Amino acid sequence: MRKFRIAALAVALVPLAALAAEGTKTDAKTPAGSTVTFDTLDANKDGRISMPEASADPKLVESFSAADKDGDGYLDSSEFDKATTPRK
Repeated sequence: MRKFRIAALAVALVPLAALAAEGTKTDAKTPAGSTVTFDTLDANKDGRISMPEASADPKLVESFSAADKDGDGYLDSSEFDKATTPRK
């Protein structure tokens, strides 16, 4: 019975997690089609994405060097937006 209560609580909290994530800065589809956000990838919340942080999205890793326009080894939100915006 206790396991059932824990499982029910976990299921009830999932929608709350989705609501909490709605207010993120950037919500983009990568070339791979997965939805990632700048805030989600910026694990240490320093306002930039390092290569280790980008490793959570394999397609971003592939384009990381090209997206890093200033060559500092990090993607700021502007560089991330340009890298994840689908091209026409």
